[in-house]
Amino acid sequence: MRLEDAALERLREAVRAPDLSGTPYRLVGPIGSGGMGAVFEVDDGRLGRHVALKVVDVPLDGEGPAEALLHEARVLAGLEHPGLVPVHDAGRLADGRAFYVMKLVRGERLDAHLARVPLLPERLRLFLRVCEPVAFAHAHGILHGDLKPSNVMVGPFGEVLVLDWGLARALAPKEGEATAQLAMGTPGFMAPEQASGRNADARADVFGLGAVLDAALRVAPASPRSKALAAILARATAEERNSRYPDVASLAADVARLLDGERVEAHAEGPAERAVRLLRRHRVAVALVLAYLAVRGLFIFLRS
Repeated sequence: MRLEDAALERLREAVRAPDLSGTPYRLVGPIGSGGMGAVFEVDDGRLGRHVALKVVDVPLDGEGPAEALLHEARVLAGLEHPGLVPVHDAGRLADGRAFYVMKLVRGERLDAHLARVPLLPERLRLFLRVCEPVAFAHAHGILHGDLKPSNVMVGPFGEVLVLDWGLARALAPKEGEATAQLAMGTPGFMAPEQASGRNADARADVFGLGAVLDAALRVAPASPRSKALAAILARATAEERNSRYPDVASLAADVARLLDGERVEAHAEGPAERAVRLLRRHRVAVALVLAYLAVRGLFIFLRS
């Protein structure tokens, strides 16, 4: 007899549900799954709070997935930043699967959130907040390796979190050296050297951030891209890594300059563009001067 789809799904969830016996956690329900792991909301009986438990999915053979999950837990545990989810616990469950427990994050994916952010400056400010934890990780010797909108969450109070560090790798200790090979990632967001399995360095995450920015601007586009913004995107996602920004801080600095009405390093502006940019940047002062001149001219006209 053929089981109904709903019954099959219930059976699949029952098999996937972790065995929490011997732990202080009580299962509340599934949150989501993807790649090697599934995430569940659990009640932490010790502290009376709800947290998220990520566990190796089933069926998965061998110790590779378990070690990868615990590696992700160790990476996050070593990075303390408001834009990263803190890890509270890790180990093995009674059913043998590896797990780790982290803060329960509620919110929505970056691309879904941006659909309600029509103004370009606000989108760029959100992007700068995505850059912060990535730059922090690089400063502590960690490469993310899988930056994309679905791995960025915006919380109900505007908090921005970079998630899923399962592909994170250690950066080489010396400037100019490369990391170990990264042959995994997400098409469209992977740097060319990463997609081909060649060694990657921090500029692979620069490429990923550039692709995230490009995707963020494509969600219900609010306005045409300026030449300066297009130049920033082109430099961040250049095929040859030596042509990209050298680090995340340089990319973020150029975006901040664009927001402040300053000249961006990625774009060689002409005299006309410079004049327009300066007028926009100082439009209040220009408006006051023009208003003064108009009033002054009217006063002179009335006296004559």
